[in-house]
Amino acid sequence: MRPEANEHDPYFSRYIDLVAPDEDIVSVIERQSSVTQKLLSALDETRASFRYEADKWSVKQVVGHMIDTEVILSWRALALARGETKPLPGFEQDDYMQYSNFDDWKLGELAEWYALTRRANIVFFRNLPEEAWSRRGTADGRPISVRALAWIIAGHELHHTSVLRERYRL
Repeated sequence: MRPEANEHDPYFSRYIDLVAPDEDIVSVIERQSSVTQKLLSALDETRASFRYEADKWSVKQVVGHMIDTEVILSWRALALARGETKPLPGFEQDDYMQYSNFDDWKLGELAEWYALTRRANIVFFRNLPEEAWSRRGTADGRPISVRALAWIIAGHELHHTSVLRERYRL
């Protein structure tokens, strides 16, 4: 079930709206894993270092950003699912990128980290009790539910894989 508007800040609608409304979100996340792994396996190191403009992230950096974001969003989902009541911190993607070294990684290592992160999240979300999906809290000063976080994870990946296909021509 798609999250209600009051389960997340309006900013996140840009990701949630990318996911088909009647789909089971765990199935979506599972299918995405195969698609993204196939996309990454078709690349070589040269292509993975490509930037479509000089000041844009490389393919490796986009993939690293997708992983960073999924790790953070899934940690938020875990915390809220377990009843955390304290506000959760935000993160600034550009600051994270500044301190990452994704361009130095081998693409295969990034692909492995992606696959392991995604697999862990599939198992986590698949086994959440029904009542945990509606638990809410605050992250980055904004209201959020566990359900919304799962949908944001899926939509964020859809957004970035679309960018990789369109702007990076993968």
